[in-house]
Amino acid sequence: QVQLVESGGGSVQAGGSLRLSCAASGLSFSSYNVYWFRQAPGKEREFAATITWRYSNTYYADSVKGRFTISRDIARNVVYLQMNSLKPEDTAVYYCTASRRTTTTSADFDSWGPGTQVTVSS
Repeated sequence: QVQLVESGGGSVQAGGSLRLSCAASGLSFSSYNVYWFRQAPGKEREFAATITWRYSNTYYADSVKGRFTISRDIARNVVYLQMNSLKPEDTAVYYCTASRRTTTTSADFDSWGPGTQVTVSS
């Protein structure tokens, strides 16, 4: 059974930083593309970042490009999302998920962690 658990969320002021972690059991991140999505209140879940399984290529939503960095530790089977220069509009619940597919549509994923809340105040 696949389980994904996010951690590292919290409350910060605008301009601050947080590092989120996603730990998995039941699958190896060395064989899956890993994605971070986020969902703000009243909005749909949206793609934020992904790292590919084969070459660790990274891709970002325009809204976070240049501020967020996704990375992975294969030995620990953990994926990170380093978030710098945070803005109030980054406030959301952040979720990680994994797939062998290349997609940024949240409906294409079956397994989600419980999420971790990120709140950025102005």
